[in-house]
Amino acid sequence: MFQKFLTSFFFIFMLTILAYFIPKAGNAQTNLLIHRFRLSLEIDPVWQSRNDVQIPNNQDGTRFSLVDLVGSGPNISARIYFTWKINERHALRLLLAPLSFTKRGTAFETIRFEGESFSSDIPIRATYKFNSWRLTYHYRFHNSTRWAGFIGFTAKVRDAKIELSQAATSAKKTDVGFVPLFHVRGLFRFNEHWRLVLDVDALAGGPGRAEDASFKLYADISRHWSASFGYRTVEGGADVDEVYNFAWLHYAVASVTYGF
Repeated sequence: MFQKFLTSFFFIFMLTILAYFIPKAGNAQTNLLIHRFRLSLEIDPVWQSRNDVQIPNNQDGTRFSLVDLVGSGPNISARIYFTWKINERHALRLLLAPLSFTKRGTAFETIRFEGESFSSDIPIRATYKFNSWRLTYHYRFHNSTRWAGFIGFTAKVRDAKIELSQAATSAKKTDVGFVPLFHVRGLFRFNEHWRLVLDVDALAGGPGRAEDASFKLYADISRHWSASFGYRTVEGGADVDEVYNFAWLHYAVASVTYGF
């Protein structure tokens, strides 16, 4: 209930701010994209439409759905971006994207997880964590009055954990690892102060895949500030001997950016 209230309050607040400032956008003396540095704070209610787990990924583990166990959400997450525009064509971006939630639910069957058994008649406390720390380099290969295109690569460190507990029984699986991702970004300018941005980090092949894609509508509200709203989807997982986990997450995105 509190998370739903916080989500609603945040979006009403952001819409109020945007409605107040956007009429003044035409008076802005410059566009945020010219700033050498940009700092963005993003608040993202997130829903899960899929989150299937089996640990270990053999007959000793039960494949179950975290969505069925604890519900789809929403849960509150946040992201912080820091971008350094090195010159007109090259840039680096640091992303801090923690994601973690803990909820209770009742299983439809006994779950065997990481060497322990969890009964279907007692509530289970489930924790899902998938923190993402990334450093992205991109190169601007195209720029015109309306369009700009960027291509590059992302070095990602994931910090993941799935944990179940029930009464005195508890088990968890953690994973910290490096993932290289392909990066592409496209920008369409409606005018000097409004733009639509597609941003993608992705990798496919082998025993797993990862996709993080967003559409965001940006509006400059002053010389140094902009606001944005949009949608993000994150999908992927791994199918290896130790772990089977595939999740599909959906974010309602709202952010503010300061350029300097």
